[in-house]
Amino acid sequence: MNFSIIIYIIGYVLKIEGLLMLAPTFVGVFYGEKAWIGFFIMAVATFLFGTLLSFKKPKNQVFYAKEGFVSVPLSWIFASIFGCLPFVINGDIPRFVDAFFEIVSGFTTTGSSILTDVEVVSHASLFWRSFSHWIGGMGILVFILSVLPLTSGATMHLMRAESPGPQVDKVVPKVKDTSIMLYIIYTAMTVLQIILLIIGNTDIFDAVCIALGTAGTGGFAVKNSGLAGYSPYVQYVVAIFMILFGVNFNVYVLLIKKHLRQALRVEEARWYFAIIVLAVALITINTKYLFPTLELAFRTALFQVGSIITTTGYATYDFSIYYPLFSQLILIFLMFIGACAGSTGGGIKVSRIIIIAKTVRDELARIIHPRAVKKVRSEGKTLNHSVLRSVNIFLMSYLGVFAVSLLLISLDNFDFTTSFTAVTATINNIGPGLGKVGPCGNFSEFSDFSKLVFCFNMIAGRLEILPMLVMINPRTWSHPFKYKKHKAVNKIS
Repeated sequence: MNFSIIIYIIGYVLKIEGLLMLAPTFVGVFYGEKAWIGFFIMAVATFLFGTLLSFKKPKNQVFYAKEGFVSVPLSWIFASIFGCLPFVINGDIPRFVDAFFEIVSGFTTTGSSILTDVEVVSHASLFWRSFSHWIGGMGILVFILSVLPLTSGATMHLMRAESPGPQVDKVVPKVKDTSIMLYIIYTAMTVLQIILLIIGNTDIFDAVCIALGTAGTGGFAVKNSGLAGYSPYVQYVVAIFMILFGVNFNVYVLLIKKHLRQALRVEEARWYFAIIVLAVALITINTKYLFPTLELAFRTALFQVGSIITTTGYATYDFSIYYPLFSQLILIFLMFIGACAGSTGGGIKVSRIIIIAKTVRDELARIIHPRAVKKVRSEGKTLNHSVLRSVNIFLMSYLGVFAVSLLLISLDNFDFTTSFTAVTATINNIGPGLGKVGPCGNFSEFSDFSKLVFCFNMIAGRLEILPMLVMINPRTWSHPFKYKKHKAVNKIS
């Protein structure tokens, strides 16, 4: 294990985080809140500590995939430790475990919260919570890759470890250019949503926080009522942008390059929109008797479906109490499906669901016609064995982590619905579940141990499980100073 490169990358992450902490510092100063002091102190401390770690390039420049899969989760953990301390210093969330849970939920774009009253929290902390969604949405290291001086081979190891989906491809020849292009699209869509929300007479602070949470598919609200108190126009804007941010960003790259036909042929995006249309239609029909108008039933269904499948977590209605069981189950299914690969959303991902379905279909065909030659295809291309293998490994790892987590938090002795959906909400980076963790509830009643389990789940879910499993695997840390130089192809430039 090359610790020097891992430390170097973590240092870079902390330096950038220190600079980003200046944003909530300015917000606190603008609103005349003392909370800015805590953010300023931690901005300086985080930047200096990051500078200390990354001041000198490591002499040993070996960089394997193992280093990438360890660097990413450690970067998220260190960023969360430093990122939660302003909450503790300024007193908005005085307990470390609670503050750590809150910022992990922010960076992983989960949106689960331990706060029982967000409206008493300072503007600086509210902004930092929402801003953490935006930072983590595209990925801390995807941003870092646009400035970190690593060779393309090394950066691909980092990008594969952090990016969602069964495989990661460069949308342009250089990884650095890919990162920059993704962030340009990400930022442009965020700014467009802020403008549209302000046009709808939304308070500027609220508009910025809502847009940051939507872009990162996070879901931290700045009102206790969530988004229920906003106008129908605002709810439609947020619902549409939640769905748009759940689309594979490669589709937007194709549209920018005017490859319309190629964009329309993206199978995952077609199924993604088909699932949304079907779910909205079924829930609207099933719940229309609960609302005075069909439009309100449709709007509520559209918002909740868009929020759940993209794992954003915003809510305009307490579906955990008022929705009939049929509609609740549809939303639970959407929690597991998640958004598209290559988006800011969580969950298993639509692409994996498609691959699993096609694999089962082809296996059934082989049983019926033993001599038939069947290959799993996507968009006219045969999927190679490595893709199918990665999907199977992810699914088994996902189920294993889910089962162990559910067993561990059962020690708190909450009802099954609360426990099951709490694990579902955290490992899929959704935010709300059902029962005590529904849209009007929170995670404050869980023990510190369970909150740390949830933190593990949130980071594991955001990083697609395997990087976290690699990090905690004892074999990863065995023989840390042994290198095979003939295999060392990725080096710091």
